Amino acid sequence: MAKVKFRDYYEVLGVKRDASQDEIRKAFRKLARTHHPDVAKDKATAEDKFKEINEAYEVLGDADKRKKYDQLGEHWKHADSFGGGAGGATFWPGAGDEDRGGDYHFEGTGFSDFFENFFGSRASRGGFAARGPGGAKSNAPRRGRDIESEILVTLDEVMNGSERSLTIQAQDRRGERKPVTIRIPKGITEGQLIRAAGLGEPGQGGGAPGDLFLKVRLERHPDFRAEEHDLYYDLRLAPWESVLGATVPVRTPHGEMKIKVPPGTESGTEFRLSGKGLPKGKSGSFGDLFAVAQVVTPTTATEEERRHWQALADSSKFNPR
Repeated sequence: MAKVKFRDYYEVLGVKRDASQDEIRKAFRKLARTHHPDVAKDKATAEDKFKEINEAYEVLGDADKRKKYDQLGEHWKHADSFGGGAGGATFWPGAGDEDRGGDYHFEGTGFSDFFENFFGSRASRGGFAARGPGGAKSNAPRRGRDIESEILVTLDEVMNGSERSLTIQAQDRRGERKPVTIRIPKGITEGQLIRAAGLGEPGQGGGAPGDLFLKVRLERHPDFRAEEHDLYYDLRLAPWESVLGATVPVRTPHGEMKIKVPPGTESGTEFRLSGKGLPKGKSGSFGDLFAVAQVVTPTTATEEERRHWQALADSSKFNPR
């Protein structure tokens, strides 16, 4: 098994190992807004940096993955590399050792070797060896085993569809590097499987090859959260906008829009923008975008601002309790 370089996801996000989930989320969003390819100053390195940040949050932002990472990482803090372990971009036919296939390494899925080996999916799809009487292996044609991995898909790819170039190779790196082109359909959702017929393990005895299955993981976006075809957007409001009302801009994948926030809007209020979400496959229709109001309190104030806040506190009859 090939050596895989350990990744310190806490270092990537710039948080301590005992950071709360809220601190991890805030660190991700801050970094993501700086390094997202749409806004980054250094376009040449932005995509790789953003994928690195995304991968770190994919693990640390998930309680189960974080627990597994903490258990494993404790032993590797001072190691440069180590052998692969459980999980990974691999297939396991489920038969005896003599029928067990090799492990596979993927390039172009959007995930690092480390993530693939320890947090990727396993395939268990068909391809069992045919056996004759008494358990002896049969010479009959056998279909090749299927291969399964995960692929990181951006919201831009969901909006427009795309083609992705991947490379498949045996995990020990001694096998042939097999370049393949995968079509990512417009409107695909989290957890869906992309099937590439015939790109799995070759068949034996004239049998058909297996297939390649790629499980979709949506890339985390600094502004949007996807739920099926709908999007959720945190609409940050100043206290005075919440109290007095305002017309504020809202980012959508379809371009910037403006919505009217009525006076007295509270945090958690949802504003629905119909048809401004993600595409619904080939139907031509789109999901909705929900702008969720979040009233943001200033953390600092000038002396003049403090005087105004104090005057408001002295004159206001509002009691939040």
